[in-house]
Amino acid sequence: MREIAHISDLHFGTVIPEVAEGLVADLKSLDPSLVIVSGDLTQRARRGQFKDAQAYLRRLPQPQLVIPGNHDVPLFDVARRFLSPLTRYREFIASELDPEFSDQELFVVGLNTARSFTWQSGRISEEQVQLLANKLVRAGERLKIVVTHHPFIPPPHSSGIDLVGRAALAIPILAAGNVDVLLSGHLHQGYAGDIRAHYPLSRRSIIAVQAGTATSGRTRNEPNAYNWITAEPNRITITVRAWNGATFAPLQFTAYARTEHGWQAETPAPGAVEKEKA
Repeated sequence: MREIAHISDLHFGTVIPEVAEGLVADLKSLDPSLVIVSGDLTQRARRGQFKDAQAYLRRLPQPQLVIPGNHDVPLFDVARRFLSPLTRYREFIASELDPEFSDQELFVVGLNTARSFTWQSGRISEEQVQLLANKLVRAGERLKIVVTHHPFIPPPHSSGIDLVGRAALAIPILAAGNVDVLLSGHLHQGYAGDIRAHYPLSRRSIIAVQAGTATSGRTRNEPNAYNWITAEPNRITITVRAWNGATFAPLQFTAYARTEHGWQAETPAPGAVEKEKA
């Protein structure tokens, strides 16, 4: 069993200090096996914002897998945006834009979907699709997770959302590589679902999990939150831990069990959230 903290959209430059401190305390108390940050560490990709993000990540538990988001590409500094869009990210956060983490139970691949020419939207390149295919060959029977900043599925009952570009090209590779979970951010909304509801031709059940904004004041009708994911070979549970004004606490609980038909959502028992780690 592995316990993963999935945080996203820190947006240094718009961080709420008490929420950021609360997240540090919560993660240190829970001691995850892995911290995954799915992009947008800064608001405007400024040097000072990256320095603050760097210092903050150093306070969070290790190991970590971090990828950039579109806000980590300069918007108003046009020359830097097109000539060296992620130079500061590489300097302060991580040199690898498509990182990898693996242990005996987990195989996690991060893909940078931030692009200079489509600043708000994002996409996966053909080269990344091939990179992903090559990496998944080595994954074996471990639980497989792919992390992007931009989402593969829209929020429930929503339309007009820009999903990650070239998703249709990546889905067959994800299915062939037996990927189990997709983690993303970007929308500042938390939700989860099987990709087959949006990609009915997918031959594999894959759970897409979105994280809200962890520490930024740029919330969208949801509290600051992150996902606490308990990953087992045949069961995945997702607990949304949300800021209640004083601390992060369980808010919503979703579980999926592996069956012969793929991942199936379970109906949580009454009080299931309260029984999770607090």
